[in-house]
Amino acid sequence: MIREQEKHTAPGLLMLTILLIILVVGGAGLVRAARIADVAGIVAFALVVALDLLAFKGLFTVAPNEGQVLQLFGAYRGTAREEGLRWANPFFSKKRISLRVRNFESAHLKVNDTDGNPIEIAAIVVWRVVDTAEAVFEVDDYENYVRVQTESAVRNLATHYPYDAHLDGHLSLRGSTDEVAKQLKSEIQDRLSKAGVEVSEARISHLAYAQEIAAAMLRRQQAGAIIAARQKIVEGAVGMVEMAL
Repeated sequence: MIREQEKHTAPGLLMLTILLIILVVGGAGLVRAARIADVAGIVAFALVVALDLLAFKGLFTVAPNEGQVLQLFGAYRGTAREEGLRWANPFFSKKRISLRVRNFESAHLKVNDTDGNPIEIAAIVVWRVVDTAEAVFEVDDYENYVRVQTESAVRNLATHYPYDAHLDGHLSLRGSTDEVAKQLKSEIQDRLSKAGVEVSEARISHLAYAQEIAAAMLRRQQAGAIIAARQKIVEGAVGMVEMAL
């Protein structure tokens, strides 16, 4: 795997000043050589001016929380992270990579939970690029990779938990949000680590039964609530009798 290597580049303002001075001096020398018809001088100063203009291509800017991946004829030469106007080899090709924190919300996915009930689920993932070399060279499109792998992780997570826990102490998608979020974050991070991406947070943003069973499950929940209420009433009555005895 290709790992990121920080590339130290020259200060851009200093190089800009030097290049402008060389351009002025070279241009003046070229004009003077042309006036006296000095062929050797014309060739020499023209070459200096041409190389100086080529060197201007090496100037580039790096914004805060941004990296520039540098390549020389396809070979990776490092990543420039120093902010401001910088200068590097003018033959370097440069690819700008944002290192800022980003939010991604998956589409509403339809999947069966561990009980076989069809549900709709979506998640929000907070992520950022931490290794620019892996993000550029290990995957074809790291942003699309984040989207696809996140949706795959959400589908896999939903199949391992029930929508609702029917027994006390059992984990569920609706009742164990913190535990499910930790599991989701861990699984997404495992999938995205090869792309140089760090996951800061992952949480379920949408959870509901699929439309075809939503009404039936609502009646089931209502029946469960009635049964629980009656149990409480019976427990309270029995308690009062025991206290009286």
